[in-house]
Amino acid sequence: MNNHLVITVGREFGSGGHEIAEKLAKKMEVNCYDKEILAESAKKSGFSEKLFEKNDETAKNSLIYSIVTGIGNYSNSRPLSVQLYLEQFYTIKEIADRESCVMVGRCSDYVLRETDYTVNIFAHAPLDARIRRICQRYQVDDKKAQDMIEKQDKMRASYYNYYTNQKWGRSKHYDLTFDTSKIGVEGAVQLVMEYLDIRS
Repeated sequence: MNNHLVITVGREFGSGGHEIAEKLAKKMEVNCYDKEILAESAKKSGFSEKLFEKNDETAKNSLIYSIVTGIGNYSNSRPLSVQLYLEQFYTIKEIADRESCVMVGRCSDYVLRETDYTVNIFAHAPLDARIRRICQRYQVDDKKAQDMIEKQDKMRASYYNYYTNQKWGRSKHYDLTFDTSKIGVEGAVQLVMEYLDIRS
């Protein structure tokens, strides 16, 4: 693509948001950053990638968590969870400044809120549709799928709300929100691409 553009993808667990992000990136011929944000943050910060993965999109009680993990001098430094968030914050900004791409989650819409090259989308779907998707993807029963969805959504919402002081999934923070149970992953990708054409 000629114009610098970053698409951020917020998503409910089981809505197909990651698949949408990958397909968008392929159509746009750009990189898709999801877990890759953690790897790049680890490389720059000196923290282990496993530590980023363990804390991925999870808001913990910073002081208690830091004491339990035994990392850092807490009287003189930020809590570990805040340090990890800030490392990702700067990594997201650096990636977005250097290249057009698609970014998944991790408050990327908020991190890039002052840029003029960002399009923010949010994928959601009714619980029953997400249960079906998770059952198929992970080969689990309905109860396990619902437990996974509730846990992941709670963690993502807590993380987003804590670090942005905004409400996760609230439509006013996004350029496009859509129900993937009605339009599917391919329909969502088509909708975003049509929006980009109109927007330009």
